[in-house]
Amino acid sequence: AGMAARVSVLPSRRCLFDDPVQIRVAGLQPQQAVTLRASLLDESGELFQAHALYRAGSSGELDLSRSPALGGSYLGVEPMGLLWALQSKTPYKRLAKRDVLTPFCVDLEVYEGHGDMSRLLGKCTNERWFLGEGVKRISVREGRLRATLFLPPGPGPFPGLIDLYGSGGGLIEYRASLLASRGFVTLALAYMSFEDIPAMPEILELSYFEEAVNFLRKQQQVKDTGIGVLGLSKGGDLALSMATFLPGIKAAVSISGSCFNSFIPLKGDGFTLPVHPFDLGRMKISDESGLVDFSDVLDDHMDPATWDCRIPVEKSLAKFLFLSGLDDMNWKSDLYCRDAVQRLQQHGREVEFYSYAGAGHLLEPPYLPLCKVSIHRVLGMFVHWGGQWREHAKAQEDAWRRIQAFFWQHL
Repeated sequence: AGMAARVSVLPSRRCLFDDPVQIRVAGLQPQQAVTLRASLLDESGELFQAHALYRAGSSGELDLSRSPALGGSYLGVEPMGLLWALQSKTPYKRLAKRDVLTPFCVDLEVYEGHGDMSRLLGKCTNERWFLGEGVKRISVREGRLRATLFLPPGPGPFPGLIDLYGSGGGLIEYRASLLASRGFVTLALAYMSFEDIPAMPEILELSYFEEAVNFLRKQQQVKDTGIGVLGLSKGGDLALSMATFLPGIKAAVSISGSCFNSFIPLKGDGFTLPVHPFDLGRMKISDESGLVDFSDVLDDHMDPATWDCRIPVEKSLAKFLFLSGLDDMNWKSDLYCRDAVQRLQQHGREVEFYSYAGAGHLLEPPYLPLCKVSIHRVLGMFVHWGGQWREHAKAQEDAWRRIQAFFWQHL
């Protein structure tokens, strides 16, 4: 009302969180200098913002897929920069969706000039959802299972996935809900630090993960050709263990994972995979910031003394996809991935592998902004995850495409 400019989000102001959009501004003066700002309030009330300086074209229009940012949170033509560059006012916050039944609302505002942002010219809100039209969310507390099932609309049958997050624990749903919105029946599975599951279990039981596989396989909308599993960090080595030791897993994705069993022993049927040796005395804590660097705590994975903790992936008949960031500051995921890929290739197994320059440990669905540092919920310490803003954003877009293509191909 009475605003000088019109901000529009195309094709629609309402979309899924992983959908790219086109942000346009009309009704400006020719060549007018303006500042665009995006603001998002997360569920804990934390404000995330990004801004960029632009100049309108000769017809008084601005199209972020063509106009370069001249300064601010990023530079150059970045159609989605206002989203991936969002940063919290309080340092070391990670943007994560707790309740997938509500959207994140991103307020997009355009201000006059490249200075004090005192005159608002126009604004609109982009509603970014984590649950597609008709996707069902079902809480699962069956037997030992602590999980959430997401069902795409329609009878299917759909490929079935199990989604595992890392050692921070909890029941993380936003990646699973997006995958379900893209056509996969997805089970988000908790295995640490949730309800009656301890923060740091003394042992993880393979039979728990087998229960999850069996639960998913008996859903009538799930294709009976085999299950996929994807995991991030500690969830990555669990995904590999499931694909190696459990029948019925056809495809596994490890994101920033390792090919040995990390931090908690894994008890299987008649065997236990011990923990890869580590020494917390090698963790480096910086004096000024109190940030923890874990990258050296693990013993050398090439030392044969550590090999009894290796996951024998070469015995698996599953297909594998490994993704890692070369700027992972949490641990040497690229090195660990290469070791696994080499072993699989030596045994003639099919494997895909992508490592991303400038990407950190937390490779998330696209447009979730880089989190370089955040508190590890189980350790209670501030951990350095690594990553460069633009490179990490591009890696997340590419990885998300590859994950979906991989599961469609093999399931």
